[in-house]
Amino acid sequence: MSPSETILVFGATGQTGRHFIQHPLRDGHRVRVLARTPAKLGDARARVEAVEGSITDDLDLDSLLEGVDAVVCLLGDARAQQDRKVNTEFVQRLVPAMRRQGATRLLYQAGALSAPPDRALPVGLRAVRSTIARSYLGQHRDNEAVMRYLTDEADDLAWVVHRAGIGSDGPSKGALERSSRSPSIATFGDCAAYGYGLLSDPAAVHTCDVSSYARGGSAA
Repeated sequence: MSPSETILVFGATGQTGRHFIQHPLRDGHRVRVLARTPAKLGDARARVEAVEGSITDDLDLDSLLEGVDAVVCLLGDARAQQDRKVNTEFVQRLVPAMRRQGATRLLYQAGALSAPPDRALPVGLRAVRSTIARSYLGQHRDNEAVMRYLTDEADDLAWVVHRAGIGSDGPSKGALERSSRSPSIATFGDCAAYGYGLLSDPAAVHTCDVSSYARGGSAA
């Protein structure tokens, strides 16, 4: 990434988001966040530009995107997504606003159990999705609709989707890398670090891959 860029983060108070914003701040970038409750940013509140609100609000997206170089979506509300494709509706409003404001890069984090547009999930992941992860079906369908929209309607933007195999918080288990293998069960912090790296990885543009720990890290 170029020095002193402005990154707009949606989901900055979430489990991955609170780790994510530390990376651009450490590297001297400006961070703007939309947060329903900015106080949840904790100590980072004083270091970011926080705008109070939610993606379901009638947002002035052009104002939010003014001067922004890259956009990061770390969004998930399983309960709301059971009945409505909340993220898809938002991304369909976000992308045209990005075009109007000249923001060209987008990172969207989905889950490893959300199928990419060009291939089916492996049998093992399909089994997990239909049994122990059944309560998240609405969330996966929403993520899949986002990926289809980006693939079909946003090829002019440098977007990337990380289908993260998130497990829990805790110490780093190693470095993640883009993978066509089964996803590793990763920590929130490791997913944040990996996602931040995707913003400056031209090889990842227009991909919807999972991530696995590099050799020496922890496998799924």
